[in-house]
Amino acid sequence: MQNNNSTALKNESQKNERDPFRILITTILSQRTRDENTRQASQKLFSKYHDVKSLSKANAKEVESLIQQSGFYRTKARSIISVSKILVDCYNGEVPRDFNELIALPSVGRKTANCVMVYGFHVPAIPVDIHVHRIS
Repeated sequence: MQNNNSTALKNESQKNERDPFRILITTILSQRTRDENTRQASQKLFSKYHDVKSLSKANAKEVESLIQQSGFYRTKARSIISVSKILVDCYNGEVPRDFNELIALPSVGRKTANCVMVYGFHVPAIPVDIHVHRIS
């Protein structure tokens, strides 16, 4: 039997897993890296920066140090901070639900946008990376 604290933690964890902002940032982190590296980098990043507003004001060097194991960490840090600033300035801190608005964000291509649509907004889409696209 679970106690109230463990139930609350589980509910919070599930809510975070479906949060469009966290999905967007985690998918940017996942570009050209392994899943385990993505998981570690996103956990470190979100343990320090809990929301879009705090990440929009983040120091690039600090973000770099948190996400270093994700590879291409300097570029990803700049992109993540830039995306966060755009979301705060142009979208009231919310991730846009429009595919074309998503792909207009820095470091957001079709696969990343589709991941946000599917996992964040529960909109039917197929996230396809470049390798699958080449085969088909």
